[in-house]
Amino acid sequence: MLDSFLLSNKPKIVTSKIKNKNFILNLDIFHVMEKNRKKIQFQTERLQSKYNFLSKLIGNMKVIKKDYTDKKNEVIKLKEHLIIQKKKLYEIKKKIKKFLSYIPNLPHNTVPIGRTFSNNIILHVWGKIKKYNCKIQNHITLGKKINGFDWFSSVKISGSRFVIMKDQITLLYRALGQFMLDIHTMQHGYTETYVPYLLNYNSLYGTGQLPKFKKDLFYVSSSENNTNKYILIPTAEVPLTSMFQNTVISEINLPIMLTSYTPCFRSEHLSYGRDTQGLIRMHQFDKVEMIQISHPKYSMHILDNLTFHAEKILRLLKLPYRKVLLCTGDVSFTSAKTYDLEVWFPSQNNYKEVSSCSNMSDFQARRMQIKYYDQYTKKKKFVHTINGSGLAVGRTLAAILENYQNTDGSIKIPKVLRYKYMHGIKYIK
Repeated sequence: MLDSFLLSNKPKIVTSKIKNKNFILNLDIFHVMEKNRKKIQFQTERLQSKYNFLSKLIGNMKVIKKDYTDKKNEVIKLKEHLIIQKKKLYEIKKKIKKFLSYIPNLPHNTVPIGRTFSNNIILHVWGKIKKYNCKIQNHITLGKKINGFDWFSSVKISGSRFVIMKDQITLLYRALGQFMLDIHTMQHGYTETYVPYLLNYNSLYGTGQLPKFKKDLFYVSSSENNTNKYILIPTAEVPLTSMFQNTVISEINLPIMLTSYTPCFRSEHLSYGRDTQGLIRMHQFDKVEMIQISHPKYSMHILDNLTFHAEKILRLLKLPYRKVLLCTGDVSFTSAKTYDLEVWFPSQNNYKEVSSCSNMSDFQARRMQIKYYDQYTKKKKFVHTINGSGLAVGRTLAAILENYQNTDGSIKIPKVLRYKYMHGIKYIK
């Protein structure tokens, strides 16, 4: 959530920056609401002050045994009026909060200005793209040939955009998740964390998925109490960051580094016609997520480090990829700056996103009231939150199938996985 101080005092800067995110901000609505809030708040505070004065006066009159009937009646009427005013103040604050909740984060000054993904900047390309002497097959065909995917049964029991994996493909899938976790915990310093997969509204509001992206989520209600709604985890970023809502963190404990391997559930309601087959865009998929909670001064440096942690996985797996700096129009609602890592898919002769690493600045921290205690100023200040995929397991598996395919349809196992994670298996045939 944006700082309302910026909207009130630097409206032109805010409007200009948000316009670069393809968001048109109607400041007139905000100013009218703020003017109304200030008026109601002033009236409420004046009534509260008068109520407090009369209540104290009645107390004194009781001590000296003086008749206070008239004052008591006045206080009763005043209290009724005060309740009405407080309700008005609550309602106008609620409207302002709702208005602010739909405003995206401001893009950082280092983010290139552009309207669409075509304005993104490729920062570097890593890895050698293999040349094939045979027809390149996509991961769907390869998976079927080695009896690793059962799309028919998954449709029968769930529907489209789900998959059943079998045998050595399942082993490889599980190996990838464990491999990623091991690298992040043993080499990069993250603490592995197990989190709930059913979340409440406040958690998704705090990280910015709600209310704007409510159609992207899956909801679960108890059969005994339909009003008790849970929301299936869309990414481990949500519970990992939400653990610290309404918390003041000691400055010496920053940064906090957590990682988690979880399923993710997304409706993908805006993605019809895009990557609807295979493992690229699923309703259910697994992902290893990294988050860091940081001192604002170091958050951009931490974003670079976290992004390299994700890159390290791709390099160890020897998968060709490129690092892309997203432009203002392509940066997400909550992000101030984002790097995408895109892995090479030979069958499409193109790169596909396998990780998105973002600095949310203080946007999520404001919504969740996550602060740190500044030892120098002796004040509580908002932290910065940084997160990224390290990596999406299904897309990584798909990239391995395609980049490590052989002419006979077999799949070569990346060397880094063979002995520790794949029991010495060198090929899936």
